[in-house]
Amino acid sequence: MARTVQITVDCADPGALAPFWAQTLGYVVQPPPPGFASWEQALEAFGVPAERRNDASAVVDPDGAGPRVYFQRVPEGKQTKNRLHLDLRAAPGLEGEERMARLEEEAARLVALGATRLQRHEPDLPLGAGHIVMADPEGNEFCLD
Repeated sequence: MARTVQITVDCADPGALAPFWAQTLGYVVQPPPPGFASWEQALEAFGVPAERRNDASAVVDPDGAGPRVYFQRVPEGKQTKNRLHLDLRAAPGLEGEERMARLEEEAARLVALGATRLQRHEPDLPLGAGHIVMADPEGNEFCLD
């Protein structure tokens, strides 16, 4: 039986992290429910107190193909290296210096959005094609692959 997958990210500021990941993935921040012009309007109507309105946010693939990514506020900060991370395929079909140049372009774009560049791993064929380790604005690691 096929299952759908949602990726859930614990974070301090869902309202800030969701737009970063929407731009990173080519997704959009999930629109408010029908009948509401904004999430603020919807949450007000649902009786959610103002101090709880940044407890969650989500981004979705506008084509409906990729998984929803859900951001939930948690009280604790990130403690250690992620045990699970996303690999973003930023240079499909490319090899060698052409591949690494494309990864560098994407790394620069993401740094401008608030990411941090952590480490570059050079191509080591046949074992690895090279990748760049990044972190989102809250320090969650991911790779440009």
